[in-house]
Amino acid sequence: MTEAGRNVPPRRRVPFRQFVLKVHSRCNLACTYCYVYEGPDQSWRERPARVAEETVRRTAERIAQHVTTHGLRSIRVDLHGGEPLLLGPAALIDHARTVRDAVPGDCAVAVSVQTNGTLLTEDAVRRFSAAGISVGLSLDGGSARLNHRRVDHAGRSSWPAVRRAAGLLAGAPAAYGGILCTVDVETDPAEVYRSLIALEPTGLDFLLPYGNWSAPPPGIGPFAGPVGRAARPVPYGAWLARVFDLWWDTPPGRRAVPVRLFGEIVALLLGAASRSEAVGLSPLAVVVIDTDGSLQRLDSLKTAYAGAPDLGMDVFRHDFEDALDHPYTVAAQARGLDSLCGSCRRCPVVGVCGGGRYTDRYLHGSGFGHPSVYCADLEHLIRHIGERLQEEVRGVPGESARP
Repeated sequence: MTEAGRNVPPRRRVPFRQFVLKVHSRCNLACTYCYVYEGPDQSWRERPARVAEETVRRTAERIAQHVTTHGLRSIRVDLHGGEPLLLGPAALIDHARTVRDAVPGDCAVAVSVQTNGTLLTEDAVRRFSAAGISVGLSLDGGSARLNHRRVDHAGRSSWPAVRRAAGLLAGAPAAYGGILCTVDVETDPAEVYRSLIALEPTGLDFLLPYGNWSAPPPGIGPFAGPVGRAARPVPYGAWLARVFDLWWDTPPGRRAVPVRLFGEIVALLLGAASRSEAVGLSPLAVVVIDTDGSLQRLDSLKTAYAGAPDLGMDVFRHDFEDALDHPYTVAAQARGLDSLCGSCRRCPVVGVCGGGRYTDRYLHGSGFGHPSVYCADLEHLIRHIGERLQEEVRGVPGESARP
């Protein structure tokens, strides 16, 4: 299957700065909404469970070549899964060292591990901290009830282990990469936000569930008729707007935890460039390396159809320049207005929304040339945040600590 045949405009060649290295393709949890194990792309079954040392070495060499070619001064390497801690902290630290040793010394390499937290120990946190590796937690809230969908393969709650992991990381803030929370519109946004803040994260990010027009997210759809900016319910926009208000109205004297999605939207409304896939028009600069060394674009494309992320390349036969010039990468990096559908180009908030995530635009039979399935939700949230900013500029009564 191919994407919709649309001409994409000439684009500035943007080097990769984020390398997502899959170190383990299996997971010790069976989250009911997982896009990897529950989605249409089941290629994980055919890949090695663990990344081989030779694959990591070859990946490190390719990254070093890319850094040298483009004169990069900083990159990011995310050790991902599956559940990366199934590999153990020693192997993860070794993999990070392999990349850092290969890359020129004048390029800073930020390394992170994104984990469900169940296997995190005090010793692992200490070792990650000493190795300069940050650890991010994935969870749905700060209580057992809010995390009821995050269970192991026997149906048991992961919360007791995750609560302990959050406590360990709160005691080592230099290693705490923050919390990534997938939005569940069936929950109370205030309860979710406050329970997450209670875990003392160094930062938060809220992730819209991956979905598209053919497989809409919970609470949206099914759809009848044409896709686009028609008047639709905005459950996700309203949920996030409520959380934004709680964040924006942080009482004086209390530290406001950075929330990436909100910070990005505020910055875009004030004229800054985007740094995220979720919003904005900046070109994407991320590539995924799976456990067998295959090169892929955004992992979230697994939600569209089997094989959607595949570039047909690997680190043994191709370098990252090859991946950068692949038509899929060219299309993904062409995030200017001309790369969007007509409905998006006419939208007054497109400079902030950017058409939303590429993944969420998919419609079976016609590809990705559509607005985001979250179009109405994103517009609602962006307008809400814009109104709060205008209130601040006009000096509307009411003090708040600005994040």
